[in-house]
Amino acid sequence: MDKTYYITTPIYYPSAKPHMGHAYSSIVADFFARFKRIDGYKVHFLTGTDEHGLKIQRAAENKKIDPLKFCDEISQTFRDLSKTLNLTNTDFIRTTEQRHIKSVQNLWDKLKQNDEIYLSKYSGWYSVSDEAFYNEDELEEIAGKKIAISSGSTVEWVDEESFFFRLSKWEKPLLKFYEDNPDFICPESKRNEVISFVKNGLKDLSISRKSFSWGIKVPNNDDHVIYVWLDALTNYLSSLKYPDENNELYKNFWPADLHIIGKDILRFHAIYWPAFLLAAKIEPPKRVYGHGWILSGDEKMSKSKGNILDPLEIINIYGLDPLRYYLLKEVSFGNDGNISEEKLENCINSDLANNFGNLCQRVLSFAEKNCSSLIPDHKFTDDDLEILKPLNNLDKIRSFIDNQDINQYMSFIVDRLFSANKYFNDQEPWKKKDDRLRLNTIVYTALELIRKITILLYPVMPETSVKVLNVFNETENSIDFTSIDNNEILKKDLKINKLDILFKKIEK
Repeated sequence: MDKTYYITTPIYYPSAKPHMGHAYSSIVADFFARFKRIDGYKVHFLTGTDEHGLKIQRAAENKKIDPLKFCDEISQTFRDLSKTLNLTNTDFIRTTEQRHIKSVQNLWDKLKQNDEIYLSKYSGWYSVSDEAFYNEDELEEIAGKKIAISSGSTVEWVDEESFFFRLSKWEKPLLKFYEDNPDFICPESKRNEVISFVKNGLKDLSISRKSFSWGIKVPNNDDHVIYVWLDALTNYLSSLKYPDENNELYKNFWPADLHIIGKDILRFHAIYWPAFLLAAKIEPPKRVYGHGWILSGDEKMSKSKGNILDPLEIINIYGLDPLRYYLLKEVSFGNDGNISEEKLENCINSDLANNFGNLCQRVLSFAEKNCSSLIPDHKFTDDDLEILKPLNNLDKIRSFIDNQDINQYMSFIVDRLFSANKYFNDQEPWKKKDDRLRLNTIVYTALELIRKITILLYPVMPETSVKVLNVFNETENSIDFTSIDNNEILKKDLKINKLDILFKKIEK
């Protein structure tokens, strides 16, 4: 069987247009998907929109339009964002699609058959904004209003008939599952947070509502709609044609390898989701990674604060690849990260223009003038092999990916770029014109460094990397991560194509 990899973004809630936080989650997921593809994996990469719930219904009512029409418009902005971000997702799912509704209702039936659901009455605090239930100790009172401490959202008292999931029953099995699968929740700080929450005791979870109608109907009971999170989480299955567990998609890709999510929805993915799956006798995903927020200044972006950074505006000004590079390098994955135009401009000037762009221009210009734009002959010395050696360590680089250590991966690339620039400076090929083989070998080694480093940069900056690899007549479809282990890929007398300036310095 082919090596397979299934990665997902959060399923985005389209109550407003996308912001930088959405872009960040998607870019991170695309980074992993692209790396796995060039490492020989068949990848299923899912994103989409979560379109049910009271928040959506109220937003549509405020605009005086049908909820589905409202979702059609907002969901399209997320689909468009996927194209703008150059994502390689293989599926985009909407929870209003029939394939999804079928999956959700089947999962409900399975839980009901397993006696995991019962009818009772729910009384408690509910946040429409978060679509989440909160205990009294998770709230604070500000200006006479009850507020969820974790999100800052207002809550309202709900008192109605509801179906419940026997979540309390799964407290000990979940703790055992976390113990047996220590890498299920990442980073470790989030794992500790979840375990602490579960150890404090789990209450049965209300999983239906009667007070509004915009949702998937409970099977054989049109008075109730299914709780939006049970509905939304099932998208990871419905993309694989669940409940048909014998189809090729499901057999090849479930359980999912990695759910990329924001830390604010960790509880749903790390507690409710595995509990639902275990109760339905379905294997849980292999890993949930809760990353931090993208901050504007020192605050989380929110519509109410008016500090939302529009990724489309940033891309229009600076370009997509610089934004992707900045978010992957400068944000400490798993922690909150700050974005500002000043920091982005500094990153473009120092890392992209001065380091990567300058290396490519210097080496290629020298090769054009001194090697007739052809790959020269070479005879490696110890210095050459030493500079190439770190890039031959495939296992080390793969470990960065498999441990979601994006920052180590990026640091490794930056170190290699500095080393490559230093090598070219120290070797001084312009002083070796009386030693033709040595000059040629320095050029060859520098070109090999550019090729190898660019392959590693491909998941980060795909458009830019393809431009550079086209210099060596490589196409996007031919990029192979394992080829960086080979120092003899470039063949003598291969024509080196011209390369335009990659990044212009931003004048301040």
